[in-house]
Amino acid sequence: MRKEESAELLSIDGREVRVTHPDKLYFSKQTKVSKLDLVRYYLSVGAGALAGIRDRPIVLKRFVNGAEGEAFYQKRAPAERPAWLRTVVLSFPSGRTAEEIVVDDAAGLAWIVNLGCIELHPHPVRSADLEHPDELRVDLDPGPGVKWADVRLVALEVKALLEEMGLQGWPKTSGSRGMHVNVRIQPRWTFAEVRRAAVALSRAVERRVPALASSKWWKEERHGVFLDYNQNAKDRTTCSAYSVRPLPDARVSTPLDWHEVPDCEPAEFTIFTVPKRFERLGDPHAGMDSEPGSLEPLLELAARDESAGLADAPWPPHFRKMEGEAPRVAPSRTKSATTKQRTKMPLVVVANSPDKEAALAGLERWKSKNPEAAEQLAVDDVLVDSMRGRSSTWTRIRVNLRHVPEALRPAQETPDPDDDPTREWRAKFIGRPRKSRPTPAAE
Repeated sequence: MRKEESAELLSIDGREVRVTHPDKLYFSKQTKVSKLDLVRYYLSVGAGALAGIRDRPIVLKRFVNGAEGEAFYQKRAPAERPAWLRTVVLSFPSGRTAEEIVVDDAAGLAWIVNLGCIELHPHPVRSADLEHPDELRVDLDPGPGVKWADVRLVALEVKALLEEMGLQGWPKTSGSRGMHVNVRIQPRWTFAEVRRAAVALSRAVERRVPALASSKWWKEERHGVFLDYNQNAKDRTTCSAYSVRPLPDARVSTPLDWHEVPDCEPAEFTIFTVPKRFERLGDPHAGMDSEPGSLEPLLELAARDESAGLADAPWPPHFRKMEGEAPRVAPSRTKSATTKQRTKMPLVVVANSPDKEAALAGLERWKSKNPEAAEQLAVDDVLVDSMRGRSSTWTRIRVNLRHVPEALRPAQETPDPDDDPTREWRAKFIGRPRKSRPTPAAE
């Protein structure tokens, strides 16, 4: 006989939300957080969390087995959902469409968290106009070994540049190693135009602090803090304000005042500390919608860059080739203009796995097997790529042997582990098998 499913029925603003398996641990390593704890956290900061997602279509990133399990992305709204939940139909660069959930209130927020949505991923558009974003997103992504102090310095440089452009940035910790700066804009420009403005901003910040910031898409070219302009491409989402991140300490992507940025520490903001902060201080981003700005100054900057000969920066790999785009191929795989031969960076793939911890363990085995080469590696010679599969992400780890003398460079061997979850699908799609050659990185 089937055991009856445990559940907790919550009454939220006159609506009932059923939380299934309320005692199921969603965080169990460094701290203990149940599904019901997670729902209650979001309700405690509901006004702030809803400000980031209300009236926006949202991608459901579901951790049905908790933060330590594998997540998958669900664009399409579940067929079984409350009648009071709205949906809208989005079109994507592939030409496909999807009916996505729109969350307007605390009950809707609790309902998607019950599905396993530990973090929230809204699109930067409102339901009434799905083709014109009202938010420019600046994603500061530090490379391996980059200090948090450098992230903060780059964020302050972003603030200064935005102010010169007549725009106001609203900073928050990413909840991981980086920072986000969101900019409320008038919904007058297309996704392509917003991304073009973001490219110009990224390049301008790199010119101002070249030792700290990078606008380069390919990981082998990056250094310091990468300003990921492609987060503004259509169909890309980032975690919104007050999102819990799947880290062992249940860290939160937390809105800040600018005066807090120079001294803030991301580990201070967790599911346990942020509700008290919210109760004490309110939401630092409460005024974000009051004065949407214009992208014209950034687009003028983009036009000057293009007049100076700068091509469009590479788009994400699943987008069609764009007019004016630079070659969409990693520098290590380009052909030399003089020799016509392919110039390769000495990169080897050491691990492919849907389990990041298993991939990192494979890296350690590779280092133990090749100690002389491992001793020569710089911090940014280890490239940990989060690869996008059909509905989930997986981890690929590469090692750049550029600092290793040629005589000591290990040859490419079968990665360990070598579990690329897209290989079977790609072999079927392309029509021929590819045993251990990984897909190009979503750099």
